[in-house]
Amino acid sequence: MKRLNILFAFALFVWMIPPERLFAQLDCTFKPPVFKIDFGSTYSTSAIHVASLDNYNEIDGICPEDGNFTINSHTSDCFNGNWMTLMEDHTPGDLNGNMMIVNAAYQPGTFFTYPINNIQGNTVYQLSIWVINICTGDNGCHPTPASLSFTVFTGKGAGIIKIRTGSMQNDGRWRRYYAEFTTPPNTNSLFLKLNDETEGGCGNDFAIDDIELRECLVIKPEPPAIVATKTVKEKPVVKEKKPAEKIVVRQQPAPGPQLKRTSTTISNEPVNQKPVTTQPSIKQMPVKIPEVLLTRSNALVKTIETPEAEMLIELYDNGEIDGDTVSVYHNNSLVMANAGLSEKAVRFKIKVDKEHPHHDIVMVANNLGSIPPNTSLMVITTNDQRYEVFISSSKQKNARVMIELKE
Repeated sequence: MKRLNILFAFALFVWMIPPERLFAQLDCTFKPPVFKIDFGSTYSTSAIHVASLDNYNEIDGICPEDGNFTINSHTSDCFNGNWMTLMEDHTPGDLNGNMMIVNAAYQPGTFFTYPINNIQGNTVYQLSIWVINICTGDNGCHPTPASLSFTVFTGKGAGIIKIRTGSMQNDGRWRRYYAEFTTPPNTNSLFLKLNDETEGGCGNDFAIDDIELRECLVIKPEPPAIVATKTVKEKPVVKEKKPAEKIVVRQQPAPGPQLKRTSTTISNEPVNQKPVTTQPSIKQMPVKIPEVLLTRSNALVKTIETPEAEMLIELYDNGEIDGDTVSVYHNNSLVMANAGLSEKAVRFKIKVDKEHPHHDIVMVANNLGSIPPNTSLMVITTNDQRYEVFISSSKQKNARVMIELKE
């Protein structure tokens, strides 16, 4: 790809960001990205122009020194083993995809700025960035954890939102940081600034990938249905009078003449008539729709059409492991209850054929974890296809995936 061209420059703005705001988590249906940077690949160019930076320069190698960065598909054997080996970017299996690999400068500062155009005013957007801490400190270095902030501000320098990672763990895992915000009225462009917030030297080294901005269509909860109730007048209770108890007088019969006993002849002829038996009629009861699917909205996330196949469905926590648990319903029947999500998949299978052409899978959040909302990655695999579905659910909204047989 074309390397980042740092000839692009724009004016510096003097501005102050108000204290970091707290935003209530929104229930959204997201449009395709209006802005995305995946840094291209080794086989394709990406027209990315980073603004001129005082403390950072781009290099061509895979092991940039302090205050430098590279756009590359991997990094390996750097700094006597103090950096981990990355053979691919954030996207699993994308061996040729690039990422931005940063060796932080000694002093905190900005390592990335970029304009975002074609923005609408008074609109809700979500900013999302994937980051990984790459300094392990396995060779005698006790690294300073990477600590970053991502800021969106207007062309006039007014800060809109700031996302902070805090001290990042060096456990070799990519993490997604994201937040929703509302643009001011009459806004058609924004700027994105990425800062490292701690000193470099030993540590504070990281990689970033897949920066996205998506418009959020806010889902308004449906008002509860009002059920009319009829007033039933109670009938007065009438006590029934018990009839007077009859006194039965037993009379002793007078002794009479004794009767001779006669024998009764019983016929031993076979009976040809068979007893008539009736078969009870069995009615198939419809599956009752669970209350949690009736009382929450069920937002359709994705529809998949597939030929006949056996599908493996795997669920992972999407982002930082924060204690998310979910229940999964398949065609209104519970197939998984209170499953804890992590980097290890929880699995179940379904069969799509002419006898089972329709599959309605609903993810229900049992909790919101420590970082709302409840987010997960659903990976659906057949013999020759693989689908990834990013899912967000809450106490008001379930996430629904439909799978249909393709005729």
